[in-house]
Amino acid sequence: MSKQALLISVRPRFAQMIFDGSKTVELRRVRPRVGKGDLVFVYVSSPVKALEGVFEIDEVACTSPNAVWHRFGKKTALSKHEFETYYEGTQEAYAIAVARYWRLSSPVELAALKKQQKDFYPPRVITTSLSRISHIRWALFFPHLFLRRNQNRHELVCF
Repeated sequence: MSKQALLISVRPRFAQMIFDGSKTVELRRVRPRVGKGDLVFVYVSSPVKALEGVFEIDEVACTSPNAVWHRFGKKTALSKHEFETYYEGTQEAYAIAVARYWRLSSPVELAALKKQQKDFYPPRVITTSLSRISHIRWALFFPHLFLRRNQNRHELVCF
């Protein structure tokens, strides 16, 4: 059962690859407080500036950058040089594996997000309990998705 939701900013290039299925591992330098079955909401940074979709987590791996590269390298959509530059000076690397994803048919632009929540700023990393996301917010942010509870777990359903 999903208990947490993570909101992250992703560059347009990587968001496109997540939602076309060619990038199946998202990398982070800071430990995400989520796990298998939790959801990650993807805000796409400039010039897009919109919430474009969500994915379900298959697993979160925490290990050395070298071990992450050997296990997930090709799934990250990064060159070895980009990977090494990203993790330069760190001892731990976090890999978030994508189980399945949903791309919004109508992305929620930054202006709409700020209108809904005045203190909204594009995220670095925000974690919240799914129980805090009301059905009203789901309907506003994701008019073509709804959260359904099915056999003790939440499912996102597209229509």
